[in-house]
Amino acid sequence: MNPLWTARAIAAATNGTASADFTVQGVAFDSREVGRGDLFVAMKGEATDGHKFIDKAIAAGAAGVVCETAIDHPHVRVADSVAALDALGVASRARCRGRIIGVTGSAGKTGTKEALFAALDRFRPGRAHRSVKSYNNHVGVPLSLARMPSTADYGVFEMGMNHADELAALTRMVRPHVAIVTTIAPAHMEYFGSEEAIADAKGEIFEGLEPGGTAILPFDSPHYARLRAKAERHAAHIVSFGLTEGADVRAIDWLPDGQGGSLVTAQVQDALLCFTIAQAGAHWVSNALAVLAAVKAVGGDLPAAGLAFAEMAGLAGRGARHRLAFGGGHILLIDESYNANPASMAATIAQFGSESADRRVAILGAMKELGAGGEGYHAGLAAPLVAADVQFALLVGEEMAPLAKALEGRIDFAHVPDHRAARERLNDLIRAGDAVLVKGSNSVGLSHLVTALTNGEI
Repeated sequence: MNPLWTARAIAAATNGTASADFTVQGVAFDSREVGRGDLFVAMKGEATDGHKFIDKAIAAGAAGVVCETAIDHPHVRVADSVAALDALGVASRARCRGRIIGVTGSAGKTGTKEALFAALDRFRPGRAHRSVKSYNNHVGVPLSLARMPSTADYGVFEMGMNHADELAALTRMVRPHVAIVTTIAPAHMEYFGSEEAIADAKGEIFEGLEPGGTAILPFDSPHYARLRAKAERHAAHIVSFGLTEGADVRAIDWLPDGQGGSLVTAQVQDALLCFTIAQAGAHWVSNALAVLAAVKAVGGDLPAAGLAFAEMAGLAGRGARHRLAFGGGHILLIDESYNANPASMAATIAQFGSESADRRVAILGAMKELGAGGEGYHAGLAAPLVAADVQFALLVGEEMAPLAKALEGRIDFAHVPDHRAARERLNDLIRAGDAVLVKGSNSVGLSHLVTALTNGEI
């Protein structure tokens, strides 16, 4: 197996000094994630200093360390470890000869990134690379780049932001051949103030496009024209995707497949493709169309992508479905605990309404970073909950107070301050035959409820 990096290459990329010859097969900046043969990048952060965990990383199997001080282990000494990680990411991108895809959007980034990877890996097994988890910020993106093998045919990178100019810096590091905006929704409104400002910030992804690059845009978005105007300044090709007439990549027809997914017939520019999506909901149909547009743009195989959609299981925190023994029967648990904004909440609740169950129970956590409009956005979830025939809603977090008020006299609900109080309610709340949706912003901690249910602790 060829090494991912040699000590000499790391030193050259970071302008550092190597203490010895060594090779590494991976890169990590969290000592808890270090595997055998990895490079550990010891970085000084606001909360802690990675240099304190060098011995722990070595014990876990790290083959070398990037650090700012001399140590008694193989290492590359640099002036600034954070800057060194950036430099390593840039060097990785420079040596790659594959096709690079960048993904951003207010919702659907991680799912789209994972589906793209699955589609391209099915076409070229072992030759596709993607950022793991939701490593999409100023530290996660260079780490994901640094982990990319030099022999990769495809690289798929998720990029996020919550301030203007953040995405511009990331996309110039990734330098994508294809840039996707999945959707525009009122996420991070606390920092932007309007959806138009969010659209402008998401449009920064096009600034890093390579010459001849392709921009892929959500045709059904009310901000499509705004995004297109931005893309026209940077992209050689613009491809739209959507569920309505006029999109370049369009779902001609789609319907439930009877197993929680969808059967889709899509027009992909000059090609027609019929396929199954294992994931539920119209938002996944839209995500799939963006993926097909990108696969075509980088010369991938559309039928292989179609097969990948059918095989793709739900992601933890983003739609994973669990059928669990409970109370002498079973419950369906839908895990959407990682993220939430008004658009994704409404879409997920609407899909939840199609689930067959004795009762539908929604456990909803507060949506964060919504700014002055937060009360209205939370209260606005009442109508989708009623339309979905949800029999009980457990609302978690103080921001949910406006929704609690809006639900009075409409459906049964309880409002609790945090995930610990929510857990105390579950034994009396859930019963066999229920479908249970868990969705909220990650910081609310609803993943603890999912873990407890899946481990049989409730």
